[in-house]
Amino acid sequence: MGKERLAAFSDGVVAIIITIMVLELKAPRGASLADLIPVLPAFLSYVLSFIYVGIYWNNHHHFLALARSVTGPILWANLHLLFWLSVVPFASAWMGEHSLATVPVALYGGVLFMNAIAFTLLTALLARHEGPDSALARALGRDRKGKASLALYAVAIGLAFVQPVASLALYVVVAAIWFIPDRRVERIMGAS
Repeated sequence: MGKERLAAFSDGVVAIIITIMVLELKAPRGASLADLIPVLPAFLSYVLSFIYVGIYWNNHHHFLALARSVTGPILWANLHLLFWLSVVPFASAWMGEHSLATVPVALYGGVLFMNAIAFTLLTALLARHEGPDSALARALGRDRKGKASLALYAVAIGLAFVQPVASLALYVVVAAIWFIPDRRVERIMGAS
């Protein structure tokens, strides 16, 4: 089946997720710069979550651009990813309201971990469907960034119970790793 409906549906869900996240932000009660301080943790949580959702949207777009078609299992894997992305606003809001609290920071990492698992599953199914010599499989390669991200999330979740600040730092590191443009797909697309 064609991939266009999957891409359009996914784009719509991601737009709703971002809208929900921004609607969770509350304006400061006062009008001075000092009144921004109490809402700063929620805002920073929103920024990090927006970056993560943007990274998934961007990579989803790139890998889907290399796919010729999708199958039923790919549709389900995509829904699995969208489910975990849809939990990001909840985890982000909870962490933002209780900054540096162990359980919200660990849960946020758990949600990020599950997003990474879901994206790994989706890309693996896409690559298998397209074939081992396909442009998509070549672009995915050994997926070192994906594997390193999963390991860093696992460490960060455990670290949340000892040092939540260090856990948050690892979430930022993983976002930075992915924020740097991934040349694999663009290199393959340019060669095609």
